[in-house]
Amino acid sequence: MGISAQEVKKLRDRTGAGMMDCKKALQEADGDMDQAVELLRKQGIAKAEKKSSRSANEGLVTSYIHPGGRIGVLLEINCETDFVAKTDDFQQLANDVAMQIAAMSPIAVQREEIDSTLIEKERKLYKEQALDEGKPEHIVEKIVDGRIEKYFSEVVLLEQPFVKETDKSVQELITDAVATLGENISVNRFVRYELGENSSEEE
Repeated sequence: MGISAQEVKKLRDRTGAGMMDCKKALQEADGDMDQAVELLRKQGIAKAEKKSSRSANEGLVTSYIHPGGRIGVLLEINCETDFVAKTDDFQQLANDVAMQIAAMSPIAVQREEIDSTLIEKERKLYKEQALDEGKPEHIVEKIVDGRIEKYFSEVVLLEQPFVKETDKSVQELITDAVATLGENISVNRFVRYELGENSSEEE
């Protein structure tokens, strides 16, 4: 089927993908815009996975102060080149991630960074709760596993729902940026300050 230049432009505006990629996606999707977006998203994830092994030594340290001045964040986010680090898209991503940290108080960038003793403490608590609720012994472990996954989605930055678009995670936000900017991007570390409280820091 014929795909108009207007449709290609509309898809490009929505996804940031190249003109030829947008045209091809629309042809594959028989003109269905939402399906074309999904096709490009999957291609972007595949491209992002290929780029994830490349070193990201450039980037920036950005700060975010929440309105009212009670919460502040310092964030180091990396990419491969100084050129990309200076783009509006990368700086907007950095600001969005810093705002996420201010709003959602994560304790780590990735789940692997959380102290195993803390996870065991949570697991023990969830097991006691499940048993107190009268859950059968043979399904308690599955319930605990489910609650641990929920815990990770609440405290791990990359697994949290993105505050501006809750149907995607912060990791998906970054993956989309990798597809758009064409470079590996990684969150290295952050520190979050809240007035009157101890800081929550990711080393």
